[in-house]
Amino acid sequence: MAQGKDKSPSRQQVYTLLVQCGRKAGDGLPDKATGAAMVCYASGVDEAEAVRETVAILKQADLSVLDVTGYGTREERAAQGHDIDPAEANLMDRALAENSVIVAQMEPLYGDGLEIPQVLQ
Repeated sequence: MAQGKDKSPSRQQVYTLLVQCGRKAGDGLPDKATGAAMVCYASGVDEAEAVRETVAILKQADLSVLDVTGYGTREERAAQGHDIDPAEANLMDRALAENSVIVAQMEPLYGDGLEIPQVLQ
């Protein structure tokens, strides 16, 4: 009988990322939008890994990633005074449990300015 995997604690954490995308054919954004801003929760052993995984997944979805801003882990955000509501906490827990990237909010952009989604305000 094969042995199971080691059940040591995971080093994975969930990071909150703000992703800004431009336009690309087939991206599914509204016709007059110039891009989109997205709040993502991504798991990783560090923020760099979470960013790499998020960018890779969004590129597979035909989105043109221009910039990613990290807001840190849940603990780091709490230390900065961010209010994390239960729905947001549940999405973070899900990203950790599934070792995944979750797009929590997507706002089409019109014009040339970045609008920060409400979750991060």
